[in-house]
Amino acid sequence: MNRSMWTIKITMLSMITLLPATVSGNLSAAEGDQQPGLITSELLFQQAPFKQCHASTTAETSSGLVAAWFGGTREGHADVGIWVSRHEGGQWTAPMEAANGMVSDTERYPCWNPVLFQPKTGPLLLFYKMSSKKPGPSYWLGMLTTSQDGGRTWSKPSRLPDGIIGPVKNKPLQLPSGALLCPSSTENEGWRVHFERTSDLGKTWQVIGPINDGKEIGAIQPSILAHSGGPLQALGRTRQGKVFEVWSEDEGKTWGKMALTELPNPNSGIDALTLADGRHLVAYNHTGLVPGKWGGRRSPLNVAVSKDGKQWQAALVLESAPAEFSYPAVIQTADGLVHITYTWKRQSIKHVVLDPAKLALRPMAGGLWP
Repeated sequence: MNRSMWTIKITMLSMITLLPATVSGNLSAAEGDQQPGLITSELLFQQAPFKQCHASTTAETSSGLVAAWFGGTREGHADVGIWVSRHEGGQWTAPMEAANGMVSDTERYPCWNPVLFQPKTGPLLLFYKMSSKKPGPSYWLGMLTTSQDGGRTWSKPSRLPDGIIGPVKNKPLQLPSGALLCPSSTENEGWRVHFERTSDLGKTWQVIGPINDGKEIGAIQPSILAHSGGPLQALGRTRQGKVFEVWSEDEGKTWGKMALTELPNPNSGIDALTLADGRHLVAYNHTGLVPGKWGGRRSPLNVAVSKDGKQWQAALVLESAPAEFSYPAVIQTADGLVHITYTWKRQSIKHVVLDPAKLALRPMAGGLWP
């Protein structure tokens, strides 16, 4: 769908019948349609064959947008698989299970955190995690399946090498050489960030890091920004109530010291990208930790923009109701528009389209939302 078609109206999805789990709610943007730069806001589905869903990802292919997420009874349950939907004819197709954790006729493992990525050449990649032994990130196995037809059909999944889990939540960065730099992390020996590099679309790998000790800053789930002139910047989730940042001057081979930014973080995933005009955009929950609790409120869900990756300006509020709106995934398509998918109350996945040229930016003094 081109830019003019996206701007016609907010798409009201047609009902997907004969599916047991039902979602109800307002399909329009949480803050109304008057925010500059906001084009459309829609649920990918209103009914689904799973009770809960989370951790969406999206990519642009030659045949259109594709989104994926994990869904099942609940996170960590053996019936959780990886589901996919494609944007065709102005609407999203019914959810289709693209991968699951079946390892035998009687044994099935839960799946987590899919990551879609369309390299400049080659098939659409779908990384995901499967948990053996006990459910949870400490036991994740990295998995990869590919599609030659824009997400309609998928190859037999293959296991990544031992110690490689692929991009843990957010999309890789394709370097000028064609190699993929995958932002990743582990949680079994403290929350630590590392990077995984592949020059052959997942056949062979190099591990970089971990780049932090997990003690001073407990950090996971990075995303990568590419600055003019070559520097890379990673941003991500922490246990310290702030988004972290860390910089590289050599295409991610080595990284500097990790630090906390002014952007708040309620111990929840974020995503970021460098726009075609050189600015940087981050989607995140602009709220911090709640003392005595695991994290904080996963609402509101916000968008901020920066020229240098250091000073951020408020752009949009995607959601503000008292519910879970989390784990955004962000891409910019060939027409210049920004697409964000995110968890909507664990009942559906929401898709928002923005025109970054029309965003009305406001300063955030001291990291406070205006």
